[in-house]
Amino acid sequence: MAETETALELKSVTKQFGGLMAVNDVTLRLGQGERRGILGPNGAGKTTLFHLITGVLPLTSGEVLMYGQDVSDWKTHRRVAMGMARTFQITSLFPRLSVMDNVILAVQGLRKMKMVMWRPLSSFPEVFEKTEQLLTQAGFWELKDTEVRNLSHGEQRQLEIVLALASDPKVLLLDEPSAGLATGESREMADFLKSLDPNISILIIEHDLDVIFEVASHISVLHYGELLTDGPADQIRNDPRVQEIYLGKG
Repeated sequence: MAETETALELKSVTKQFGGLMAVNDVTLRLGQGERRGILGPNGAGKTTLFHLITGVLPLTSGEVLMYGQDVSDWKTHRRVAMGMARTFQITSLFPRLSVMDNVILAVQGLRKMKMVMWRPLSSFPEVFEKTEQLLTQAGFWELKDTEVRNLSHGEQRQLEIVLALASDPKVLLLDEPSAGLATGESREMADFLKSLDPNISILIIEHDLDVIFEVASHISVLHYGELLTDGPADQIRNDPRVQEIYLGKG
């Protein structure tokens, strides 16, 4: 079987803060349409790695490539324009606005019309069309008029992913999408993630093992900023080093 196109590639990515080596020589590849998980205990460098991939933090050394293009020195907005999107651990929604208004703002923010102050929003039908498309595909259309503060925590976490999809990303980075969710909500989140466009390449940090093993086909394990191991999900689940370091078994 031919190897899929490489959507995202990290080559010896390293980040040092003074004497602290937060991420050290991490190399990994995310194929087109692949779902790859990143596991590791607190302090392993997972979120810092996401900051490096998205341009929030500069690299100390190494390279970040998207579809073969070196984006290591690019600002975040240029990576977004090329097809990268990300969610964060903490929700950043407008709680007193409706679900639809939150998505409209996300769609509007990606278009030049956001700088046009003298035309009403109603004169840009494509914004509403895109909003309806996103909400319908995500199963949120019936909730479009609901204020975000009245959604469950699980629904709010899903809505954040909908906002990330507003830019039509090719590469989607998810930072603990099930953080703070109850067991039932985590199950719904896993189902939601599995329903996303299969052409989108997804890199997901997750502490909920049920979610990550359900969603990701391939998993990389970080420990003290270094890549301990990676491989198919079943292989990682049964790796004694992972069980000892991450799960506390030994």
